[in-house]
Amino acid sequence: MKPINTFILFITATSIIATLTLAAGCSKQSTTETKGVAPSTVTPQTSTQSGNPAPGKTLSKLGDLTAFRALAADVAAIVEKGDLAGAKTRIKDLEVAWDSAEAGLKPRAADDWHVVDKAIDKALSALRAAAPNASDCRQTMADLLKTIDSMSSRS
Repeated sequence: MKPINTFILFITATSIIATLTLAAGCSKQSTTETKGVAPSTVTPQTSTQSGNPAPGKTLSKLGDLTAFRALAADVAAIVEKGDLAGAKTRIKDLEVAWDSAEAGLKPRAADDWHVVDKAIDKALSALRAAAPNASDCRQTMADLLKTIDSMSSRS
């Protein structure tokens, strides 16, 4: 198979997986909530910077932000390696995923959604600058991860 066909298949598969993951995360109530369990007793696992679940955190008002945090952590890891061009390419996946989920997330907690959206926009601006600064990119990614984590700890 030609390299371009392999690349297209990879992007298509990745897009489908991301879309299905986000679609599952955009439901208004978790299955536990719909079975009569009080939301305060539900403690879904939220991703940590290493990508491993962090037990004991509650679901944010926005819902499960794990997929978004995983994308942000991936971008941060690429920035840490010094590959700002690669990070700029990868953050597009976060931007698309976040924008695609807006209709399901924003009505839940518009103020919280805007806080995360602004943090994403700052990271996008830093990585898309005409001459991106590695230090600025690292800081905006750290701020974005901190913002997502703070939203994930709200209930």
